[in-house]
Amino acid sequence: MATVQILTSIVNGVSHTVSPGDAIRKHEQEKDLGSKANWVVQKYGGTSIGKAAEDITSIIRYGLTKDRLAVVCSARSSSVKSDGTTTRLLRAAKAAENGELQAANKLVDEIHADHEAAARKTIRNPDLLSAFLSDLVAECVQLKRTLQAVAELREVSVRTEDKIMSLGERLSCIYMTSLLSDRGTEAALVDLSTVINDHKVPSLNEEGAYKALAVALGEEVLKVKDKLPVITGHFGFVPGGLLHAIGRGYTDLAAALVAIGLGARELQIWKEVDGIFSADPRKVPTATLLSSVSPSEAAELTYYGSEVIHPFTMHQVMINSIPIRIKNVLNPSSGGTVIVPEPQGIRDPIRPKLTRGRSSTNLSDIDKRRKPTAVTVKNSIVVLNVHSNRRTRAHGFLANIFSILDKHHLSVDLISSSEVHVSMALHSEQSMVSSDENEELAIKDIRLQGAYDDLSLIGAVDIVSDMAIVSLVGKDLKNMTGIAGKFFSVLGENNINIEMISQGASEINISCVVSERDSARALSTVHTILFDFLE
Repeated sequence: MATVQILTSIVNGVSHTVSPGDAIRKHEQEKDLGSKANWVVQKYGGTSIGKAAEDITSIIRYGLTKDRLAVVCSARSSSVKSDGTTTRLLRAAKAAENGELQAANKLVDEIHADHEAAARKTIRNPDLLSAFLSDLVAECVQLKRTLQAVAELREVSVRTEDKIMSLGERLSCIYMTSLLSDRGTEAALVDLSTVINDHKVPSLNEEGAYKALAVALGEEVLKVKDKLPVITGHFGFVPGGLLHAIGRGYTDLAAALVAIGLGARELQIWKEVDGIFSADPRKVPTATLLSSVSPSEAAELTYYGSEVIHPFTMHQVMINSIPIRIKNVLNPSSGGTVIVPEPQGIRDPIRPKLTRGRSSTNLSDIDKRRKPTAVTVKNSIVVLNVHSNRRTRAHGFLANIFSILDKHHLSVDLISSSEVHVSMALHSEQSMVSSDENEELAIKDIRLQGAYDDLSLIGAVDIVSDMAIVSLVGKDLKNMTGIAGKFFSVLGENNINIEMISQGASEINISCVVSERDSARALSTVHTILFDFLE
């Protein structure tokens, strides 16, 4: 079993340039510290490593003067995630499964060429470069052998898929380890892909599994001596497969578990944006950077369209009272956005069984004056409307609907219901509905087709495609008197039709569904009126 060695890094917002001739930097300043003193875990995304690897080395070197660092890396992406290493590896696995071994090997060659080009451009020491290129060849040769076996069997098991995927993070870490060494920081690769086995983690659906895994990773990290551990974001073969159990954000979760295991004072997620904004700054130029948000606000923003952080990650670090700081590798001097854990009494309140509704006359002036925190848009939404045929009672009608959705593995983003009518907003990264040249709609998604057929037995069903969810997010939003009216009025006054409305019991989100073609205008208009001009 491979040894897990981890390190945390913090930057405090200062870029530190180091010349290639600098001496190897060891953890000299840490030798008298306690075993868990001043740990900060730093996670770098694949596009950051692809675009700004040299900037990252400067950030890490400066951080080493302040804290004990644990660096967690995602698989490298040279441009966009769709052309990244992980995507190519998954495509190679699929091609091999279909018997297209030549196509699979071509994708491996592309991965090899991409990493070789990056190394030749950035690693100056010829010995370090030669060693990296040798490791790169060996890893790619081994991958081709695995793909050949897949092509012969015409099958990719979950475990094999995990093995193929793990190469992305391993190559990224080998590259960053070589680059850091080239810049004067003695670093060591820590491959977590074999740290856990099925028999050690019975199910990631159990909270105890995360705790046990965090402890195991922390223990491995503390074995590190005077080298800087650079850790793979792929942390092993879990039941059901890491990609299927967690999703593409598994490297965020790896960093979170490392932070928990070390008792870190902070988890940093480094991206190519300054942090969390009041709206997407690419679409709303007046959007402002938020210095801090609550965990519940960050969770809502993630769910409704903003790429903040994987929700599993947020939950794990928040219940352990570890703040998350989101920072920009291209602008390290920015303070970023901090997701601040709630105090224990607020995070796990002992609520009374019954509570009274609050009138606006009982709200404080602070409640009345507060602005929302952010507005976000989630595109690629399909609205499913079901009208009861009255052959079932109201409670039976709703029960049947949710049973059917569960049967076909469909999750609902928003729901609005009455006794005989239910509207549901569904989201999928892949298009669920298509149209022909006559603009006639047809269902593409097998799950949606199955649900449509079953739902048609209990009521009239219609589907509305090309929609978007516009969400207003803010802590205690439910208690901001008149905010819902202003939100919907702004849309109506700008001729943006609302298909459905939903406000959950969480008190921090008001959402509505509009046409996707109006979503950008809705986002900009709502931000202008409710954020720029709202008194």
